[in-house]
Amino acid sequence: MKLSTLCFLLKDDQILLAMKKRGFGEGKWNGVGGKVNTAAGETVEQCALREMKEEIGVAADEGDLEPMGMLRFRSIFEDALNWDVRIFFLHAWRGEPRESEEVRPQWFPAAHLPFAEMWPDDRHWFPYLLAGKRMEGEFFFNESGDGFIDFSLAELH
Repeated sequence: MKLSTLCFLLKDDQILLAMKKRGFGEGKWNGVGGKVNTAAGETVEQCALREMKEEIGVAADEGDLEPMGMLRFRSIFEDALNWDVRIFFLHAWRGEPRESEEVRPQWFPAAHLPFAEMWPDDRHWFPYLLAGKRMEGEFFFNESGDGFIDFSLAELH
């Protein structure tokens, strides 16, 4: 099981997505984030801030992160697809998002996200986030790993 983060920058009615240029998720729009270095004692908040700095060159403080929920991804077919993902919104940061070797950031109107170029589960849980609701969910991948066979979602209060 891998613990990771996803962070979404928000400004006005827009959300920043990052096109993954290499590695896991290549060719998909997603949030900024990555694996928590638990061996070094890194927290999910520290990971979110580190990944934003590394991937898009912006800095923020832990207090600027707004926790929005948790997603659990499960596969009995491929261990590499087993993830626990903490999701954050960020409304304030320092610096301008820039492209890196790993991702190409782009602003999208929140009402018009490129779901066809995102992970297939995103169209199910993103509406919670866009409505400002905290949520948790669990998605069970199919054998090929390009879709899922079942899922559950719940709003957190």
